[in-house]
Amino acid sequence: VLGCGALAREILAVTRQFDHIDLHCLPAIFHNHPEKIVPAVREAVAGAREYDRIFLAYADCGTGGQLQAVADELGIEMMPGPHCYAFYQGTDDFMGNVDDEFTSFYLTDFLVRQFDAFVWKPLGLDRHPDLRDAYFGNYEKLVYQAQTDDPQLLEKARECADRLGLEFEHRVTGLGDLESALLTLGKRN
Repeated sequence: VLGCGALAREILAVTRQFDHIDLHCLPAIFHNHPEKIVPAVREAVAGAREYDRIFLAYADCGTGGQLQAVADELGIEMMPGPHCYAFYQGTDDFMGNVDDEFTSFYLTDFLVRQFDAFVWKPLGLDRHPDLRDAYFGNYEKLVYQAQTDDPQLLEKARECADRLGLEFEHRVTGLGDLESALLTLGKRN
């Protein structure tokens, strides 16, 4: 499995039951730099040809279809959908409601844990909190898609919504389509 570093904990939670699956993750910070994903995937796959099968635990993730194109070119399977928020919720369900949630900002367990490192500081909000409205003025709510039942993460997610001046919604998604894809992968070998 070649995955996004932001998904490592969740991927390992599923794949540790299979002794024939190895995990290699690309840096989670690519979440903020999708232009780096495709070249990094190409390089990682070139360096991992000793494997019979490579599964790409990424969705499109802001690559504008380029990631699917490189997966097709390299003959590797990948998660369907626009991003991890979709496959955590269930891609069909997420896509069926996308028009109603256009003004929602999403966080996963990883992004709640890493909110300062992946959202607050990269956007300069630690130095210029007045930019909050420029970045988030068109959002109405923060949707925390919880992969786990962790009261501390839930409280931190509420704090993130408060910091951004957004309404808060908590959804327990679990691992959604990621879990079913990984379980299918594990059982196929």
